[in-house]
Amino acid sequence: MPRAVYVLALGIFAMVTSEFVVAGLMPQMAEGLDATIPEIGYLITVFAVAMAVGGPLLTVALIWLRPRPALLLLFAVFLAGNLMAATATGYGVMVAARVITGVASQAFFGLAVSVSSSLTREEIRGRAISVVMNGLMLGTLLGLPMATFVGGRAGWRAAFWAIAALTLVAAAVTLALVPRLDRPGTGSGIFRDEVRVFRAPRLWLALLTSTLITGATFSAFSYFNPILTEVSGFDEATVPALLIAYGAATVVGNNVVGRLADRRTVGVQVAGLALNALFLAGFALLADVGAAAVTLMVGIGLVGVTMNPAMATRVQRTGNAGPLVNTVHSSFITLGIIIGSSAGGALVGHFGLRAPLWLGAALAVLGLVSLLPRAARRGVPVVALADGPGREPAEERGHRMSGTASSMVPPVVGDDIHGRGRTTG
Repeated sequence: MPRAVYVLALGIFAMVTSEFVVAGLMPQMAEGLDATIPEIGYLITVFAVAMAVGGPLLTVALIWLRPRPALLLLFAVFLAGNLMAATATGYGVMVAARVITGVASQAFFGLAVSVSSSLTREEIRGRAISVVMNGLMLGTLLGLPMATFVGGRAGWRAAFWAIAALTLVAAAVTLALVPRLDRPGTGSGIFRDEVRVFRAPRLWLALLTSTLITGATFSAFSYFNPILTEVSGFDEATVPALLIAYGAATVVGNNVVGRLADRRTVGVQVAGLALNALFLAGFALLADVGAAAVTLMVGIGLVGVTMNPAMATRVQRTGNAGPLVNTVHSSFITLGIIIGSSAGGALVGHFGLRAPLWLGAALAVLGLVSLLPRAARRGVPVVALADGPGREPAEERGHRMSGTASSMVPPVVGDDIHGRGRTTG
């Protein structure tokens, strides 16, 4: 695997840590910004909405840049947002900082996945995406606790300063180890090629599936803490360790899915959704049984957000590997987070803390249903459509060979795909 792919994971790690840092420092930030806890909670929503809406727009603005300069520019924007957060004098400034960092994060996610695809052979792109997505998993597993620890010991502003320092390190390593890549084209044709693929209904169906997969998981994940303490009966002090176990499961699952995603793209999603539906429904039924609750929660970690490599691989095969497609895909994933967490919260007030788990199970079933049109089109079971390179449906292979998809994979200039040898700057 090229070294540059691991470098991209470091950048995502920094950005995910910034995304979730507010969740671990709510009381301190509320006091420091003279705001209420709910107002601080809205900063998480602001970040997510900025990602979903602003990320694709920023990607379009950067589409004429070469990938490495675009990555460095996004680091600069993200750094500016974190410095603004670290020095925020009031709640309004913090909201602006969250918008800036959210938009930069989403654009970076899409571009990082695109670059990882361009640096690797087609038959291992799923694995490359899983390596990049390890930045997301490790950001949840390690980044959030680290930022919370720093903020708790040195003040919440110190957490944002630490993230700013991490951003500088990631940018420097990116400059040193990510090879120079050509633009995918020239002139207005770049934008036309990127946008043209969105005419395909099957791409929108793939995006819908990704939204439902993510929504199913986050409808539950958003409420793990109160479920574990108020329903399962665990002590507050025990919950962080349980969430670390969940985070470790996501790292394991992400790497397993990454190895299967290239040749079993749809089959992995079918299996993941089916298992997630079972785990979520089981959790809802057995939430008051401590051992069962933890086991099922870890199961959700193994098959929930870990579907990212398979989701991204399917989207790339039905669209292309360009940055706009990948950024829009990230926006649909973010939409799933917003839908799952907000709808789950609305249900809690009326039906109790088990309701988000049932909602997650229902969304997982809907995700399975969203895969049925592909099976019907081919006239074979869904699992048989788990194509890999050389086995993908003829219509998708023809679409990708038409020049739209293939033209979006930029070649390496002055370096080989493993980051060895000469670079041209």
